Amino acid sequence: MTATDDRTYRSGPNPFHAVMLAGTVPLFLGATLCDYAYSTSYHIQWATFASWLNVGGLVFAGFALICALIGFFRSSHRGVVNMIYPALLLLTWVLGFVNSLVHARDAWAMMPAGFALSIVVALLAGTAAWVGFSRLGAGGKP
Repeated sequence: MTATDDRTYRSGPNPFHAVMLAGTVPLFLGATLCDYAYSTSYHIQWATFASWLNVGGLVFAGFALICALIGFFRSSHRGVVNMIYPALLLLTWVLGFVNSLVHARDAWAMMPAGFALSIVVALLAGTAAWVGFSRLGAGGKP
């Protein structure tokens, strides 16, 4: 048996972090699709679905943000480049929260701001997931 002194780097986030991060994309994307369905059909159920999907995305993004901040502060590489991933998650969460406040309005009053915010939040969630699952966002060597 040989012992090595080299430190190995993880190739991705831990399983809980990965599940939380991966859950943000379909929830925020589903909210966007429900907003689109509401804008074309005027059925209030789609606005309600979008509100609930947005809340689910906020819960998942919040846990992913906590995991990302813990990973950032435990990492030995605390450069500005490694702060991109937690900053993307924070921006996603903040805009998702604003989106949930917009969705709390009366039915048609949330349009078109709710739909536009849903698109932006879904794109940010996808970008954060892409960066988070890359080696750079996972705390590995750049």
